Amino acid sequence: MAGLTDLQQLLSAMQPKLWPGEYVFCAVSSPHTIDQQKIIGLFREQEGCTVIIEKELADAMQLSYSSVAAWITLSVHSSLEAVGLTAAFSSALAKEGVSCNVIAAFYHDHIFVSKNDALKAMDILVRLSAQKNADS
Repeated sequence: MAGLTDLQQLLSAMQPKLWPGEYVFCAVSSPHTIDQQKIIGLFREQEGCTVIIEKELADAMQLSYSSVAAWITLSVHSSLEAVGLTAAFSSALAKEGVSCNVIAAFYHDHIFVSKNDALKAMDILVRLSAQKNADS
């Protein structure tokens, strides 16, 4: 099934979901020391690998991290070729002082915000979606 590409449809159908828990980004030389089933995200960079895992696991493994995040998933199935979705929601968050780290996966966009900003971010995203629904 192909994802949506129409920006209006994507924004009006975002349905953000806040996952329970706390998440961290850790730099590791090799992700093989971490149970692959517990890695939420992995990206290989020239300097090493970045893994996104639950804070509890990072603490147990004594991995360092600089901030604790909340994880929000936009439930709408967005196409990797959709134009403007990331810009729209990241701009809405930025206008209200919420920093975000975004990962676009095959089916959904995933947003990591400071744990302290989780409810504020959800409110912003819900309002953005409602506004687009009203504009339709």
